[in-house]
Parts: sequence; structure tokens; C-alpha cells
Amino acid sequence: MKKTKKAKKDKVVKVKDFDSMTVGQVMEKEVQSVRLGTKGDVIASLMIEGFGAVPVLENGRKLAGIVSEHDLLAAVDDGHQLGTVSAKDMMTSNPYSVRPETTLGTLVHVLRASDLVRVPVVDDKNKLVGIIARRDVLRTYLATGGKR
Repeated sequence: MKKTKKAKKDKVVKVKDFDSMTVGQVMEKEVQSVRLGTKGDVIASLMIEGFGAVPVLENGRKLAGIVSEHDLLAAVDDGHQLGTVSAKDMMTSNPYSVRPETTLGTLVHVLRASDLVRVPVVDDKNKLVGIIARRDVLRTYLATGGKR
């Protein structure tokens, strides 16, 4: 039994370098998400607790969109009361997402070329399995000693 646990631990530790690590190794698996009908004031409350963007799900865990702080501010700027608009009304539909097997090297290029701060992680059926943020990538880079 101890050998099995040690083997699992060694598997994680023996990654070649930062670039070959995968999103699945680093992503946050416990993700705050909302449904299409969730009102903007509820979403804003989640963001105040530290989430800058919240995935929007439909039909189980299928990713339908994402609502960012920018989307909420746009709704306010357009004169909407956040308690009257839903995630569906504000979200970015079909947001950029990555798969767990995406390498961190690839993700760094994507994050650098875009304005994305966090990216939903989905499986082959577009079901949400995690989320990864710039800070997760930077934390991992530092933890690997910056070896690329």
C-alpha cells in the first residue's frame, strides 16, 4: 500500500519541466458555477468573494458561457439592475476553454495572446471539470523552479 501511494506521489514529482505539465495537474477542481437563470446580483456576490469570472452551466455540467466582472460592469453601465438580469443575458457564450491534457506551455501562449485571466477546463463532452487562472500557472512555474 505504501508503495502505491509513493508511486503516485513520485509520478507527480517527476514531471520533466513546467512546459510539459498539464492543465489537469494544476487546475482548480472545485469550481463555483451558476445556471443560465442565476441573477446578476448573486453572481456579483460570488465575485466579491474572490472569483473574477464564473462559468455558466446548462444541462448538467455542460459549459454554456462565462460571466466576468467586465460583463457585470457592462450590465450596470447599460442601466440594468443586477437583480433583474440573468447569467444568460450577460454571459459570453461559447467561451474559450481548454482540456485537462493541454500543456502549461501551450496555455501560457494562449493567455499571453488573449485578455483571458481564467479559463474553464472541460472534458470531451464539454462538461466543466475545472478552471485554471493565470495565478495558478505562475504559482506552478515558481514551484518548478522556473525550469522550461
